[in-house]
Formats: sequence, structure tokens, C-alpha cells
Amino acid sequence: MEETWRVYALKYAERNERVRADSFIFDDDHASPHAMDYFIWVARNNNRTILIDTGYDAAEGARRGRPVLRHPVEALKAIGIAPEDIDTIVITHLHYDHAGGLDAFPKAVFHLQAAEMAFATGPCMCHHTLQMPYTAEHVCQMIRHVYSGRVVFHEGEGAVAPGMTLHHVGGHSRGLQAVRVKTEKGYLCLASDAAHYYENFIHQKSFPIVDSIEDMHNGWNTIQALSSHRDLVIPGHDPLVTRHFPAMDNIEFGWRLDVGPHSSIEI
Repeated sequence: MEETWRVYALKYAERNERVRADSFIFDDDHASPHAMDYFIWVARNNNRTILIDTGYDAAEGARRGRPVLRHPVEALKAIGIAPEDIDTIVITHLHYDHAGGLDAFPKAVFHLQAAEMAFATGPCMCHHTLQMPYTAEHVCQMIRHVYSGRVVFHEGEGAVAPGMTLHHVGGHSRGLQAVRVKTEKGYLCLASDAAHYYENFIHQKSFPIVDSIEDMHNGWNTIQALSSHRDLVIPGHDPLVTRHFPAMDNIEFGWRLDVGPHSSIEI
């Protein structure tokens, strides 16, 4: 039987020195500012807590010139979650900002698409453009977790827990997956980078970091089909999430997603 979940977004970094050309291919307005927020997500119910993605740390931020506001582990501690308490983590894909903290959770089992591991360790990584969003040490950490028996691979659709399923999307990266979560409001889709912004899937605008344009476009239909309502599709990096969803009590960097937005999201 499916269980229902509470779902939270925790913001750990931001990049405000961006323009629309960094976010959309062939956008008519390429020069206007276009900020990006960085999140990890938490799904909780009375039985367990599951983390979706691990973010990146200060050292990674320094290497890339993208400083963190707070370490993702500290963000979790602020809502009463210790890293050793996490036993299940979904990694939507292995880009540095989604898989930069794999070694911070000593008891976790990681759920990953087999296609993503093959992509991140295969011949495509000989090309700098495809290699750029990955950090080799993060990929090596995941390989070590494979050898220690702490990775569950999925091929396409897979179940993580009652009321939570994974769905291969691709597009942005070869093995990108979205997460479908049952909530009291219906099915919520954590799209991760299947849609960095609402504009990506609402107005069919491609993000520039892409493995397959076709898969990216098809993925926008997938993430909307996975949700009970378009407003329950949560993009991976859109600051509008922080404006449309209610803030968590006493946490300035957390938002409650499963209750739905304050009002319908129109872009």
C-alpha cells in the first residue's frame, strides 16, 4: 500500500550573476539577469526519512567559483536530521551540485540509474563539454560505494519506498531521473534537472547543458504526467519555488512542497 509523504526543499547555494542565455537556448532575451538556486530535497513520513540529492560542499564551491550559503549537512541538521540517520538517498544524476556529498552519509544506500553510472564513466567523458558538470572525485566515490554494496541501480522505473518511485528521463544527463512522491495533495514530481526552471517545461525552452535535446523535450511531458497537477512539478533550480511555496517554521532556507503552492504558477 502506498504511503503519503511530506516533502521539503532546502536551499544551500545560489548564483545571481547569471543571465538568461545561461538558462535557455535560443531565448529572445539573452542578457537579462536570471538567478539560480540550489536545493536538496527531503521526503519524510512517520516511518522514515529519504534524502534526494546531496548538494556540494564549500571546497567544491571554491573550485567552481560558486560558494555555498550553508553546507547541505548543516541544512539537514537544522531540521533535526543527522547524516548518520539517513539510510536511503536518491541521486537524480551525478553532476557536482547533486552528488557532491556522497561520503557525508556513512549508512546510506544510494539509488541511481545504471545509465548515469555508465555515462559518467564511459567514453562521453572524453569530451570536455559533457565532462564539465561532473567532478571526477564524486564519480569515484560512487564507484567505491558500488564496491561496498551501497548502490541500488535502476533501469527506467523503480521503487524506493511505498509511495515513492523513480523514473528515467535523460536529456540533461544520460541517466537523469525524476522522483514521484505520493502526498496528501496527490502525486508530486521532483523534476530535478529535467526542468531547471518552470519556463523549461511550461514554455518548452531547452537548458544549454544537454546530452539529448530530444530526450529533454520528451522529459517535459514525462514530469507533468508523473504529477497530479502541473503545480506539483518541482523544478530543480528555480527561485520561484521559494516564492510560491510556504516557508518552513523557523527555517529561513526551507520550504514545504507537499502542501502545494500558495497560488497557481503562471510563467
